[in-house]
Amino acid sequence: MPRMKKAFAAMSAAAVLTASAAGPAAAATQTQDGLVNVAVGDITIARDVNVAAVVDVVAQVCGTNVGPVTALATQVDATGTATAMCTAGGQTVRIVQNA
Repeated sequence: MPRMKKAFAAMSAAAVLTASAAGPAAAATQTQDGLVNVAVGDITIARDVNVAAVVDVVAQVCGTNVGPVTALATQVDATGTATAMCTAGGQTVRIVQNA
């Protein structure tokens, strides 16, 4: 369980940094290009996070290489089709496109 708490903290920090860097110009646009959500089980723990920021955290939580996560996250962003990355703490870790 401590691993999930660390992952959540890292994703939250990445989301805050990404949101603060985006500024008001990003809020005015409806385009979600390059942004995805990360869900663990039924809970979305990171919304509208840059694909690059999500990749390292999800790869670490899932114990996999960054390359495959980058490819899948980019595919989710482009197609809108959610993908399950792994199971951690008994919950499925998924990358989904913002609706």
